[in-house]
Amino acid sequence: MKNYNYNYVFLMYDVDEKRCQKVFKICKKYLTHFQNSVFRGEITPANLLRLQNELKKVIDKNNDRIDFLKFISSSYFNEESIGKKISTAEDLIL
Repeated sequence: MKNYNYNYVFLMYDVDEKRCQKVFKICKKYLTHFQNSVFRGEITPANLLRLQNELKKVIDKNNDRIDFLKFISSSYFNEESIGKKISTAEDLIL
């Protein structure tokens, strides 16, 4: 498997309510809050590692789950939404 420098991430989490606020605060430092337990945005490979390491320290690996969808850049995926539009600061840039 070839190593890539991923620079855009979607992050989704499902964690126990006791840890939810901690996970939210960590994610907010690195990414844009998109919807409920979903964050996304541009991130450097170094910051992605920092984010992952911070999250590993607060979650219960046997009960919590955090998923990362990693892209080389925001240009390499297509997004389509149906229903209510969610306005974010990122929308102004994209």
